[in-house]
Amino acid sequence: MEHLIEIKDMRKIYAAGEEPVNALDGVSLTIDNGEFVAIMGASGSGKSTMLNILGCLDVPTSGSYKLDGIEVAARSRTELAHIRNRKLGFVFQNFNLLPRTSAIENVELPDFYLGRLSHAARRRRALELLKRVGLGGRGTHTPAQLSGGQQQRVAIARALMNEPPVLFADEPTGNLDTKSSIEIMNLFTELSNEGITIVMVTHEDDIAAYAKRHLVMRDGKLVKDDGAKSSAPAEATP
Repeated sequence: MEHLIEIKDMRKIYAAGEEPVNALDGVSLTIDNGEFVAIMGASGSGKSTMLNILGCLDVPTSGSYKLDGIEVAARSRTELAHIRNRKLGFVFQNFNLLPRTSAIENVELPDFYLGRLSHAARRRRALELLKRVGLGGRGTHTPAQLSGGQQQRVAIARALMNEPPVLFADEPTGNLDTKSSIEIMNLFTELSNEGITIVMVTHEDDIAAYAKRHLVMRDGKLVKDDGAKSSAPAEATP
């Protein structure tokens, strides 16, 4: 069976002074369609580097990365940008919405770059997505007119605009209160149940608990994978 995500012996080395830093040190794993995966670990463990490479925001120093059957490890920046826009959705801790742009226009943005839909079809799709995340009546509001939880809902709708098979979420509840965090995680759970793959970085155990699979990083290595789907077994936790 072909996996949605498959990485083998992935390494990322940064030059830092006299000693190179192994941000990723020989990581191998697979992720299948519809999985809800949390990546955890202390600061400097490699979890953010992992997310950046899986999200085609960075490239590994060595190793293989296949996304939906396509080898992407050595692609150019232009090629990676094209892959991101067609196949990936992103949700960030700081929402990353355009501040002077309405909610509906923020949601439309990914297709504006891709150019897949007509203006009318793009607007209909954006309205449907805002309704899907519970913001059907907030399309004309700018981010400043929305709460943090509402802004994150807009960001999720935007991430879904181009119908990507996978969403990457980087500390998606980091700037939210408890009530809003629960609402956002319930929404992620619904999307996962609908078949969308979600890969989320978090340092919060209660947020990670919403995921069905948990990867733990330490010193650039994958030291725990409770999903037992790695293409190479994770190291035993000391």
